[in-house]
Amino acid sequence: QVQLVESGGGLVQPGGSLRLSCAASGNIFSINAMGWYRQAPGKQRELVATITSGGSTNYADSVKGRFTISRDNAKNTVYLQMNSLKPEDTAVYYCNALIRLPGKFSNYWGQGTQVTVSS
Repeated sequence: QVQLVESGGGLVQPGGSLRLSCAASGNIFSINAMGWYRQAPGKQRELVATITSGGSTNYADSVKGRFTISRDNAKNTVYLQMNSLKPEDTAVYYCNALIRLPGKFSNYWGQGTQVTVSS
């Protein structure tokens, strides 16, 4: 059984910073792409950032220059450093990973962590 466990969400004032973490555990052979998505109330889930096993990154235009995604392959962990946060960044943030298990690839999601940007 594979689990993605997120941490690091919370309440922060506009202009502040937060760092999200997501650790994968279980019978993992290797992890391909990892990423962060978010869903605000009344809106569809959207991509925030992704990172490949080789370290190539991709960002939504709305977060470029403010957010940084990184990963520690030895720890099966992906991070999202969020700076200069805005109220419109308020959402539930979900970790995603494409994981190679014995004999197959499967896509997994974390349970989500709330990020609220408000004064």
